[in-house]
Amino acid sequence: MEKVLTLVVKLDTSTEQSSRVNDTAQAFASACSWINQNVDPNLANRNSVQAVCYRDVKSQFGLTANHVVRACAKVAANRQTAKQTGLRIKGYKSTSFDCDQRTFSFREKDWAVSVSTIGKRLRLPLRASNYHRGKLSGRKPTSAQICLHGDDCWYAHIELKSTP
Repeated sequence: MEKVLTLVVKLDTSTEQSSRVNDTAQAFASACSWINQNVDPNLANRNSVQAVCYRDVKSQFGLTANHVVRACAKVAANRQTAKQTGLRIKGYKSTSFDCDQRTFSFREKDWAVSVSTIGKRLRLPLRASNYHRGKLSGRKPTSAQICLHGDDCWYAHIELKSTP
């Protein structure tokens, strides 16, 4: 069975970088909200959701292709959870966006992550502690979530997968 460890590492962003990341998070949340409101609520399979709305979302929100795919997957996963728990989806906040192997990469040589945002790919330095460095050394994580925390700073929630 695969284990997933999520490392939360603060990003050392400039004002311009923070603005671009924020714009991407806002577009991602808007896309998720639009998908949830405009796609048949009975569709809870990510491929089905994506098939119905991909082109509209891509042209309307300016996200990269992979961010659109991640938005469709997020809405589908939330719908499945809502169906199981009997709750409803209230909405999407512009405080995070999902990244996959094409929109995120870790760069050990300069302790930074490379993240696709609207209009530009950014190299964002990590404020990695010795613990983070020990866990990330020699690893190639392929997914993360970029999140705005309560201190108004951006963090990378980096997923490290391993098999016991």
